[in-house]
Amino acid sequence: MAPSFRVAIAQMPDMNAPLPNLETLNTRVKRIASEVASRHAADVDAKARFPAETVAALQAAGLMSAPIPAALGGAGASLRELGQMCATLAQSCGSSGMVLAMHYIQVGCLARHAQGSAYLTQYLRDLVREQWLLASMTSEVGTFGETRTSLCAVARPSKDTFTLNKEATTGSYCAQADGILVTARRDAEAPTSDQVLVLVNKADYQLTQTTTWDTMGMRGTCSPGFSLRAQGRAEQVMDVPYADIAAQTMVPYSHVMWAALWSGIAADAVAKAASTVRAEARKNPGHVPPRAAALADASEALQTLRHNWQAVALEFDALQELPGGNDTLLNMGWALKFNQLKIAASEATPRIVHQALQIVGILGYKNDSPLSLSRQYRDALSGALMISNERIAAKSAAMLLVLKDD
Repeated sequence: MAPSFRVAIAQMPDMNAPLPNLETLNTRVKRIASEVASRHAADVDAKARFPAETVAALQAAGLMSAPIPAALGGAGASLRELGQMCATLAQSCGSSGMVLAMHYIQVGCLARHAQGSAYLTQYLRDLVREQWLLASMTSEVGTFGETRTSLCAVARPSKDTFTLNKEATTGSYCAQADGILVTARRDAEAPTSDQVLVLVNKADYQLTQTTTWDTMGMRGTCSPGFSLRAQGRAEQVMDVPYADIAAQTMVPYSHVMWAALWSGIAADAVAKAASTVRAEARKNPGHVPPRAAALADASEALQTLRHNWQAVALEFDALQELPGGNDTLLNMGWALKFNQLKIAASEATPRIVHQALQIVGILGYKNDSPLSLSRQYRDALSGALMISNERIAAKSAAMLLVLKDD
């Protein structure tokens, strides 16, 4: 299970030490964001290519294993800590922030639901050492974007092995990953909602690209469609039903970390707007520039966006300290909370970037300007489409019909 790629990067002193706390984690991510991700962000966007340099730097810094418990060699980072790292990276490159978030979501699913599996526990230890990159494959041709439904099924040629074939509509950076977590029906007789999560290693599968990835934004996530043919050991099929994994980890991790990285994109836009207003103020000391009021509005909206995802993350983290806390996540109220966060954050982010564009003006509109907001604007628009807000709102509406206030 050798990593699929390694990109040579400059020596980074003190980057191989243990990851003891949030301050150390953020220091490393900030350095990578400023020295690596920001330098390559424009090229990643222009060529719709994978942010290989940034991922290699994250691997060299030992950051790929941040969600793994300390007992297995990881940093044991909380959801809020993981979200902050994604936000920091996204402030320099939205695609890089999204890749890191998606990777953390997959690692979180393994770490939180290994359930004593010797195979998965050893895999997590190996991931700490090797710093593998994990992708996911939850979409499927014929399910129309409904990730809680699968048509493909796990086959069992013997009690010790499995095979799996899947036609995915999207597969974010699957071609660059060292492993993929794939959703499928438990077996050929199972209903479409009876899903399992299967870990397939690079040596276990063959990928055939079926569509292209030439998109408006988030171009570096490299998410075309794929045909997957996989085989492996029975232990790679997780015992915990995917319905529980989705409710307790996949959905909360996804919506919190996505909201966090969107806030990072918005923060980058507001920072450029602020630099514009400050430049105006320096030209006319003692007078508040006309666009300062608009900057105040954008800053307020950004603060609300940040507080929203951080509050939900803190609630989630606090729940982990309570007996039976994870079981609480199976309740409808929590599903509604995560849905509302996703919709609110994905709609607020492009509004904030738009406010920033109005402040910066024509220099923000020009692609060749250091104040350009083109990439940030296009990346921000992806949020409402990643698991369609319309679909999520419909589910929330159905829950609100039966959910009683607590």
